[in-house]
Amino acid sequence: MTRADLTDVPRPDAQLHFGVFFQGVNHWTIWSDPASGSQIDPASFLRVARTAERGLFDAFFLGDGLRLRESEGGIHELDVAGRPDSITQLSALAAGTDRIGLVSTSNTTYNEPGDLARRLAGLDLLSGGRAGWNVVTTHNAWTGENFRRGGYLDHADRYRRAEEFLSVARAVWNGWAEEAVAESAEARSWSVPGAVGRVRSRGAQFDVDLAPTLPRSAQGHPVIFQAGDSGEGRDFAARNADVIFSAHGTEFDDALAFAEDVRRRLRAVGRREDALRILPGTEIIIGATEKEAEEKERWVRLEQVTPAVALGIASRLWGFDLSGRDADGPLPAEDPVVAPYEGTFGTRSVKDPYAVVAEWRAKAEANGWSLRETVIELGPQRGHVGTPAGLAEKFARFVRHGAVDGFNVSPYLVPDGLDDIVDLLVPELQERGVYRTGYTGTTLREHLGLAPVE
Repeated sequence: MTRADLTDVPRPDAQLHFGVFFQGVNHWTIWSDPASGSQIDPASFLRVARTAERGLFDAFFLGDGLRLRESEGGIHELDVAGRPDSITQLSALAAGTDRIGLVSTSNTTYNEPGDLARRLAGLDLLSGGRAGWNVVTTHNAWTGENFRRGGYLDHADRYRRAEEFLSVARAVWNGWAEEAVAESAEARSWSVPGAVGRVRSRGAQFDVDLAPTLPRSAQGHPVIFQAGDSGEGRDFAARNADVIFSAHGTEFDDALAFAEDVRRRLRAVGRREDALRILPGTEIIIGATEKEAEEKERWVRLEQVTPAVALGIASRLWGFDLSGRDADGPLPAEDPVVAPYEGTFGTRSVKDPYAVVAEWRAKAEANGWSLRETVIELGPQRGHVGTPAGLAEKFARFVRHGAVDGFNVSPYLVPDGLDDIVDLLVPELQERGVYRTGYTGTTLREHLGLAPVE
């Protein structure tokens, strides 16, 4: 794509941003292949973070889970799990990296704002202004069982609590004036009198009275990320976030529609359209040729959706245990059981199992698919497949037409799953002028091109 080809695009100078998502609990990270390393060894986290930094990624995102998932009263053994506390792990990575942002997924439903704000501020200071906070809520009672008050919050209440939580956290981060610490050894006190403000907040969710203990970081305070896709989630992001994740990054028209909806919400709350970065989650599979890429994708899907995984996904759709069935055989003949979901995976994610099962049956019959093949073909679309040059052209179109600002990449192998992206795709993006050739700042806020904190 030459400069002349860019005269009809709205953002000809736009730059693509990459983050890497080291997932919390999932079955998408392949653990059974010999090329897969440890999912919990600190060396794996460091290897991924350093590879991403070599590839000039904006940030390393660490997924978090407050409880292991269970099935039939036992640990769900199909999950890749075992992540440490995210702030603890990212603090360790701060010492082993220089530039890459470090984003903690931390929950507002089962934390308290004064404590979490202090821990995130500590990460921000330790890393020299590279911290971010992926603000998440929890929707299920089974996680709540690990906490004294138990239970869960209704959907709208989760966001009301999150918004109040974030307001208190920002007050804590802003509690120290910019020049709070004395600059001279001759000063009468270590901190400038009156420079540390007390935080007092009494709302529906919190009653806070504290004096912040940490000064601001080089970027002011952590960058705020948010991943809710509901109307409430998008509105929350429009009011509060610096970056929004989404599941709308595979098809161009779908991604553009999401981006336009977010920009409309930004305008409605009086924010600039460029105040929020849009980074859909994705998976990237690269081959030297299109045929090789397609073959690699088939291998990845079969490794991700093993027979046991396929039966587990189908069990949650049908509403009863299918673990004794043949995953490479036909779909179950029984109708789904629609009842309040009592399992420990959380609430049922499919609103109309009858309609989904009918669609699966029709397409399986038309294509001759087994149950496992149906799960692979009709399950979540995982991302982008192609050659380095083809993907670079595709991503240039996405970012220059405003459909995305970049992607948050989930590698299908740990710790070496980013190597093809860094070694093969990044140079193609740089050649097209759509990706940085070096870091130009030191903080996460600078990497993302966000305005300074006021």
